[in-house]
Amino acid sequence: MKRLRIKRYLFTGLLTFIPLWVTWVVFKFVLSMLAGIGTPLASALLTTLSSATPWAGMVLNNAWITFVVALLLTLGVLYVLGWLANRVIGQRLIDGFDALLARIPLVQTIYGGTKKLMAVLQQKPSGVQRVVLIDFPRRGMKVVGFVTRVMTEEGTGREMAAVYIPTTPNPTGGYLEVVPVDELTPTDWTMDQAMAFIISGGAVAPDTLPAPPAALRAAPQDAE
Repeated sequence: MKRLRIKRYLFTGLLTFIPLWVTWVVFKFVLSMLAGIGTPLASALLTTLSSATPWAGMVLNNAWITFVVALLLTLGVLYVLGWLANRVIGQRLIDGFDALLARIPLVQTIYGGTKKLMAVLQQKPSGVQRVVLIDFPRRGMKVVGFVTRVMTEEGTGREMAAVYIPTTPNPTGGYLEVVPVDELTPTDWTMDQAMAFIISGGAVAPDTLPAPPAALRAAPQDAE
């Protein structure tokens, strides 16, 4: 009896810990990424301060302080970029920077593609719902995907959708599938709801899921 109680408590503790752990992993990933961007500037700033004031350098010579300073610097730069992007002069500067990067072949491909993806995800597509369900990796297994573009297939004239499928719990990685539009299962989810569903491993989800199109429901019967 005592052994069963210990197992139950351990299992309950594990179930309580896992959401905290997943939250920390995602949060740590984002913070580490942001701090990593500002680390060179933070290190240079602290080195300069140490040279000017040796006693301050001894106090500030700490990995956690460097991490916090780098994170704050990155957040500050992002805020300034956002502020500039909403101003005419700032928009012109960003356009000039884009034109400069466009002259570098490899950099332009990566930067331009990523920027277009971010812009697409912020806009609702015309005629096709942004958040959809598709069969992946086989029929009968559904995953959440984001429609990024709709194209026309040569010869058949079918509309084909480029669907980005993020992974769980880190949505920065994933797969790209090209799926016929008539095989998409549209949802009324927002981007925030879809991301919460993906990051939580399905724990944060609505009580019901949309039914697939009638053509897909009839496909298995037709095959038989």
